[in-house]
Amino acid sequence: MLKDAAYKGADALHAEMTPEAFVLDGNFILRYRGRIDNSFYARLKRNQKPLNEDLRQALGEIVSGRPVSVPATTAVGCSIQRGTPSVAGSVTFYREVLPILQSRCQTCHRPGEVGPFSLMTYRQAVNWSADIKSFAQTRRMPPWKPVDGRDFHNERKLTDKEIATLATWVDAGSPAGDPKDAPPPREFPQGWQLGTPDMVLTATDDFQLGPTGSDTFRCFVLPTNLPEDKYVAAVEVRPGNRRVLHHTLLFIDRTGQGRKLEERAKNKAPSDPSETHAPGEFDRGPGYSVAMGIGFQAQGGLSGWAPGQMPRYLPEGTGYFLPKGADIVMQAHYHRDGRLEKDRTSVGLFFVKTPKARQFQTAVMAGGSGSRVGIPLFFVIPAGNERFPVKGSLWATSDCNLYSIMPHMHLLGKEIEVTLTPPDGGPAQKLVAIKEWDYNWQETYWFKEPVRVKTGSRLDVAAFYDNSAKNPNNPFDPPRAVRFGEYTTNEMCFVFLGGLADDASLRRLPLTPREPKMAQAKAK
Repeated sequence: MLKDAAYKGADALHAEMTPEAFVLDGNFILRYRGRIDNSFYARLKRNQKPLNEDLRQALGEIVSGRPVSVPATTAVGCSIQRGTPSVAGSVTFYREVLPILQSRCQTCHRPGEVGPFSLMTYRQAVNWSADIKSFAQTRRMPPWKPVDGRDFHNERKLTDKEIATLATWVDAGSPAGDPKDAPPPREFPQGWQLGTPDMVLTATDDFQLGPTGSDTFRCFVLPTNLPEDKYVAAVEVRPGNRRVLHHTLLFIDRTGQGRKLEERAKNKAPSDPSETHAPGEFDRGPGYSVAMGIGFQAQGGLSGWAPGQMPRYLPEGTGYFLPKGADIVMQAHYHRDGRLEKDRTSVGLFFVKTPKARQFQTAVMAGGSGSRVGIPLFFVIPAGNERFPVKGSLWATSDCNLYSIMPHMHLLGKEIEVTLTPPDGGPAQKLVAIKEWDYNWQETYWFKEPVRVKTGSRLDVAAFYDNSAKNPNNPFDPPRAVRFGEYTTNEMCFVFLGGLADDASLRRLPLTPREPKMAQAKAK
């Protein structure tokens, strides 16, 4: 492995892309150059079924003494930026571009955060300049999935002027400008984004994740040992290993059931080390695994974390209710990456400081298919169906306000929309609409103004799934029927809602999946 900072190796081989393969024989004669295989047919466009392993074929022909049948192919990837662009220009990096990157990009594109590369320096920005222009113009970055609905607090959108500025800079050769024009470096919180938590919870030891097998869901029991009831104003999850942790969900356990399940898993005899390990048998450490959920009925929840989820305080004076002595059970969803990995994720709790607090209330709307009464959880998406519909509804049994909304689907998800229909039968109002669903970027959307939900109102979710070979995210090739379930290769449709009911005594939002009798009578 060579860090080619001066481009000497790249220049000697006339390399143009990353990745690009070069094969030299024992006499240093170039025998093959180009792509590794045809996994991608264009920039960021993945082939559903790669057929050509060009590099492997070339190597096989060389070691067997045959001429390379295809000595050159076109590599697909990131272009290598060479040279030093001009210093002067109407738009320069230090004067116009860096302020945009600081305010719009560096939150994620900095060391240790979710962005796959950093945009902190001029050289880093130049290396990605073509992508900066393209992704900004198509509004794929910054990642903001809603295309319709209410206004949100955490909206991330470039203005038309900012997009034009970035394009002008790239088209002019990405001039640097004068470093003296640069704004002061943006200060980011180190460690906890919301400051020092009032309580930090973590597992007793690292969890070891085996290299191969299906995804695994591990539940970790995190005792709070609180001597009194608390209200949690904010929750911040700090992933220990972002390479394998896909998301977490936090549940409240005041019965001790989680501890019993963890103790049972701890006392289970390990496999004989001399045996051939089946997928998952390398999983070791604290916690326990169950087929679905956390193995018992939780007594509440504390939100969770997924890529894109940024910690945020609940409305002033409100919090999630956390009873004294309760445990928090953290369900962690792990992807395997072919290596033995370790993770120890931490949870930071920030308590409400005001003497009187209200419980922040939640509800879940499920989508399904068919005419099942109640929660329509279960469905099967047939193989080959490009637009399979799923829907669900909730009815308000008393007045409330919605503050947040989070849609959730898996890899086959394509579109999802949530609407609110008033009790008088007026036109439906869009709360959030996502036309290009991305399983790898999910977040909670916080309304700028609370959404008033009157008694008798109806909330609806409508979602569509693509289970065809045309869907590059389809986990199966060829496509197969996909059922409801919690694994990544299963599917689901949920909408998580947060808010406050007018009736402060309620522990949950007054929303039911069964149509109230008054609404049925009115319909008749």
